Amino acid sequence: MAHQTQIRIPATYMRGGTSKGVFFRLQDLPESCQVPGAARDKLFLRVIGSPDPYSAHIDGMGGATSSTSKCVILSKSTRPDHDVEYLYGQVSIDKPFVDWSGNCGNLSTGAGAFALHAGLVDAERIPQNGTCVVRIWQANIGKTIIAHVPVANGQVQETGDFELDGVTFPAAEIVLEFLDPSDEGEAGGSMFPTGRLVDDLDVPGIGTLKATMISAGIPTVFVNAEDIGYQGTELRDDINGNPAALARLEAIRVAGALRMGLIKTAEEALTRQHTPKVAFVSPSKTYRTSSGKTINAGEVDLLVRALSMGKLHHAMMGTCAVAIGTAAAVPGTLVNLAAGGGEPEAVRFGHPSGTLRVGAEAKQVDDQWTVTKAIMSRSARILMEGWVRVPGDAF
Repeated sequence: MAHQTQIRIPATYMRGGTSKGVFFRLQDLPESCQVPGAARDKLFLRVIGSPDPYSAHIDGMGGATSSTSKCVILSKSTRPDHDVEYLYGQVSIDKPFVDWSGNCGNLSTGAGAFALHAGLVDAERIPQNGTCVVRIWQANIGKTIIAHVPVANGQVQETGDFELDGVTFPAAEIVLEFLDPSDEGEAGGSMFPTGRLVDDLDVPGIGTLKATMISAGIPTVFVNAEDIGYQGTELRDDINGNPAALARLEAIRVAGALRMGLIKTAEEALTRQHTPKVAFVSPSKTYRTSSGKTINAGEVDLLVRALSMGKLHHAMMGTCAVAIGTAAAVPGTLVNLAAGGGEPEAVRFGHPSGTLRVGAEAKQVDDQWTVTKAIMSRSARILMEGWVRVPGDAF
């Protein structure tokens, strides 16, 4: 067998929110990978270390969880009033595919910071000290994200005292604005693709469940925790170690995807693991987080547990947080009802690692609900920068 020389590619390993991934500038990728296609997918699979039957990612940069099996490409934008274009790939852990069907809200934070680190924002737009407003075009879903990135001495300020549940150490706060986050182009032309705030969803093997299906931030299927035998206080080990529980939740996700028009057959869900998400909600209760901290019922408006790539997420996906905030702002959805009803402009929800506050501006126009903006705070930090190396025959 001929020996293959390893190729090295400039890359940055970065945490964004409660996720981390490998960030690339488009111009630094091998020429065959600068365009969508099999070569790019194969490269990212090899970078992350997938597919891995051991689910360990020993021979790659991934962390064998949905939160750490991610790649990002950034480039300067040619769109008016935008600085950069941000493309996100969710790399499957045990299967040979990369899902490009949605965004990562957590790594959107990293995209704003990386845009400055990588020299992709015009120098005249960067203050010496203060806040740089980075205008991001999210290429997966065709939406605008505004990242308010703190700057000190002309560089991204990464350290600070902002604490984010699910992240061990404090850092500098980055405020994200998701503009017009409802994905009306894909899911039936409406923020609520079925035209209803609550549906009776028939799930094979389970029965009929009440469900709110929304396309905002990321397509998401919400059900009541109680209806599927949960309290809403569950942690990862309560779900992820139970194959039957995971199979039931996947059945709900697939049924929702079909009802939302995201797939035509149940089999298509196998190649669309990133979207839609499935989440279960409950009214606020006192519970203990995965770190042992007690969250009192009075500290949150509701509890939410969400799955990503077939496993319960250790905290909350940023895009799903947008869906939660948006659904909470619309009277009558399951999320809104779990939060106590009304028309809240923001909610604080409990997740397995702690709490998160998200705001949304929703309004009804001609009997159709729409959301103009969702806002949340995250943080980002470079963990390592240099080159990743992959065998020459990897792609």
